Amino acid sequence: MASERRGVGVTTPLGLQAIYQECRRLYPSQPNPLQVTAIVKYWLGGPDPLDYVSMYRCPGAAQPTVPEHWHYISLGLSDLYGDGRVHPRGAPDRPSGFGFELTFRLKKEPDETGPPTWPAELMQALARYVFHSENTLCAGDHVSWHAPLDGNESRIQHMLLTSDPQLQPLRTPLGTVAFLQIVGVCQEELQAAQRWNGVGMLHLLASTPCTGGAWLITDMRRGESLFEINPTQQERIEQGVQTEGSNLSGVSARCCWEDESLPGADGHDIGSPILDSIPPRLGAEGAEAPWLRLDNSTSNESQQWGWEGQRAGRRSVGESEASVPPVPHELVRTRTIAAVSLRFNLEAGLLLPLALRGRILHGRHFTFKSIAGDAAITMVASGVEGAFVGPECPYAAHGPWLQIFIPERFARRILMDLQELVTPTKVSFFTIFYFLILTFLPFNEISPRTKIRSERQDQTLTSNADSIFACAPLNPFLSGRSSCPGSSIGQTGV
Repeated sequence: MASERRGVGVTTPLGLQAIYQECRRLYPSQPNPLQVTAIVKYWLGGPDPLDYVSMYRCPGAAQPTVPEHWHYISLGLSDLYGDGRVHPRGAPDRPSGFGFELTFRLKKEPDETGPPTWPAELMQALARYVFHSENTLCAGDHVSWHAPLDGNESRIQHMLLTSDPQLQPLRTPLGTVAFLQIVGVCQEELQAAQRWNGVGMLHLLASTPCTGGAWLITDMRRGESLFEINPTQQERIEQGVQTEGSNLSGVSARCCWEDESLPGADGHDIGSPILDSIPPRLGAEGAEAPWLRLDNSTSNESQQWGWEGQRAGRRSVGESEASVPPVPHELVRTRTIAAVSLRFNLEAGLLLPLALRGRILHGRHFTFKSIAGDAAITMVASGVEGAFVGPECPYAAHGPWLQIFIPERFARRILMDLQELVTPTKVSFFTIFYFLILTFLPFNEISPRTKIRSERQDQTLTSNADSIFACAPLNPFLSGRSSCPGSSIGQTGV
C-alpha cells in the first residue's frame, strides 16, 4: 500500500462520492486527506480488498471531553463503483456491498505530525476476513487478535466493534452503508465482552475517559484494563452474566465433528458443499437470533438466525472453485446420531463454560462455525424454537450442521467437569473429556453415575499447539472462534 492525497472529481463513482461527501461534512477543512491506497486494486488481482483508507486529523471536543486523535475511514467494503467489478449490483434499499465501512480512532501522541499507517493494514486484515468468509460485522461484535494491534508492545491486543459516533449511515444509489468503528481493548475487556455482551462492555469503556471515553478512542499506550482502573466494574459484569446471560450467540472456530455411530465416518469440517442447506431460523420463544451476519445492532431481535452473512454467488472459506453447487434444502435429510465426537482449538474450548453458563442455562443456543469449511455445531437448550433436536432425539445433523440438545441438569453437570477451562493456564494438552449418556435415554432418568470419566492426557504437540479435544462417545461435549491466523471473531445474538 502507498500513501497519497486524493480529491473528489466530477467523475467520482457514486459509492465513493457518497462516502467522500459524508467525510467532507465532518471535516470541511480537510477536503484532500492523506490516504493509504492499495497499489494493485483488489479487482485487478491485488491482495487488499480496501481501495483506500482515508486518514483525518480530528481535533476532539470539549463536551464531552474528547482528545485530539486520528480518524481512519475505509473505502471498499461497500460498493464504490456500481459496475459489478467487486460487489454484485445493489439497490438503494439494500446493503451496498457488505453494507458497511470500517473506521478507527487512534489517540494522537504529542510528537506526531502525521497519522501512523498501521491502522490501515489492520483494517485491510479485517476486510480480508470479511471478503473470504462472507461474514459481515456489526456493532457489539468482538475480534480476538492475540497481538498488539500496532505490532509493538501494548496491552491493546483485541478489538470490539461499535457504531462510529459521528459518521451517519448513508443511503446511496448503490445501497445503504453503515460505519463501524474498531475499538482496541485488553484481554480482560475482551473476555468480559464474551462472557456478557459487547454492547454492554462498550458502554462501560465509554464511561471512563482513559479507556476510550464517549467516542471510544483507542490509546495504544494504555497500560491498565478497565477493571484495574475501576474494580467495581467487574461486579457489573458478573451481575450481567448472572441475570442476563451472554448475547454471544456463536463464533467462527477451528472445529469439526464426527459421527461415531458410523464406522469409518469422516469428520464434517472441510469442503462440504451443503452450505445453503441450513434451515434459516433458530430462536427462543419466537425471537429471532442472528448468527453469521455478526449483527448486533441495538436491536438483536430483528435479525434471522442462519447463514445470513452468505451472499448468493460467493464461496465460503475452504470451498474450491470446482466445488459442487449447494444441495437444495429440501433434498438434505436430517439424520439422528447415536454418538458423536467434537474437536476444537484452545480458544474455542475456553468458550465452553461461557456457552453453557451464559447461553444454555438461560434457555438459548450457541454455535461454533468452522472457519475451514461449512461444518457447524450448535448447542441447544430447552425451549429453543426451530431446533431439530430435543429430549427424544438429542443429537441430529442436517448436512454439515450438527445440533446437540443439552438440558439444564446436564449443562450444570458438564460445567463442573469443565471447571479447569475457567483457568486457561491450568489446561493441559491434549485434554479429553468423556461424557456417556445411553442413546435417547430421557434426560430426567440420567443419574450422576452416567458420566463415566473426565480425563486429560499430557502430550507434546507437534502441530496446532493450541488444540483441545473434546469427545463424547454416546453423548457430547464441545468448545469457539478463529478468523485470521491466531485470531477469532465473535457474533452476538439473542
